[in-house]
Amino acid sequence: MPRFLTMIRINEQDLPPENFPPEFEQRMGALLEEITKAGVMLDTAGLLPTSEGTRLSWSGGKISYTDGPFTETKEVVGGYSLSQCKDKAEAIEWTRRFLEIHPAEWNVSAEVREIQEM
Repeated sequence: MPRFLTMIRINEQDLPPENFPPEFEQRMGALLEEITKAGVMLDTAGLLPTSEGTRLSWSGGKISYTDGPFTETKEVVGGYSLSQCKDKAEAIEWTRRFLEIHPAEWNVSAEVREIQEM
């Protein structure tokens, strides 16, 4: 079965200042449990802010390093999931359900990409 990487994209400057609402955490926990029991979820996690990251670039035969935050970037990857689904349609359906759990006033997007098997 194919594997898919889903990257959750957020705007760090647009995050709500408070912690996640309890009902959000409950709905998210229930969905993650359902995905895991279905044998789809292989791994998932949120990522620390870009202020704690480092970007490496290769150009002109040299490596350069840039410490975060990456203010020139509007959207960043705020989390990911690795899933194993029967097809892309199933991966997209799980991702749709994940996004719909978020409060309506939040702006969250996701990119679903199949992992190329070697």
